[in-house]
Amino acid sequence: MSFEQEWGELKAAAAMRLNQAPGSGGSGPKGSGDYVVKDDELGNIGHAAFHLFNGLEPTGKHAKAVSEAAGKSLTGDGFDTGAAFTEVIEAWGKQVKTLLQACAHISNHLDYTKASRKSDDEWIETQLRIVGPVSPEADAAVPVSEISKYFR
Repeated sequence: MSFEQEWGELKAAAAMRLNQAPGSGGSGPKGSGDYVVKDDELGNIGHAAFHLFNGLEPTGKHAKAVSEAAGKSLTGDGFDTGAAFTEVIEAWGKQVKTLLQACAHISNHLDYTKASRKSDDEWIETQLRIVGPVSPEADAAVPVSEISKYFR
């Protein structure tokens, strides 16, 4: 069996399992098929992506520099593996850059999502606050007719 055939079968099997997954898992309400993420979880994931980015960047550069030196040394000593090593270094550099971009994207997106959600929550809170008739500068309860506008 070729790699492509085996890979295709494995992807199809995984898709079947995902499509048949029960709706009781995840952090959402029991029986819900929706995936729910809390603000703290978003922050933790974004924070982990940020730290991975900051750790991977210097480590990836260090590995590249050391590998380049080894490749040049091997080539200088007449070994054919030096040229092959250089090709591996190029692939490594592209993979590190791709991973760095993914980490940055995840971190930035989750920072934006968290800030946007906070902004939305503050807007809703402001809209639902009524200041006035009960006493000046005091918050009053929001009538049901006002609240129901937000549940359409």
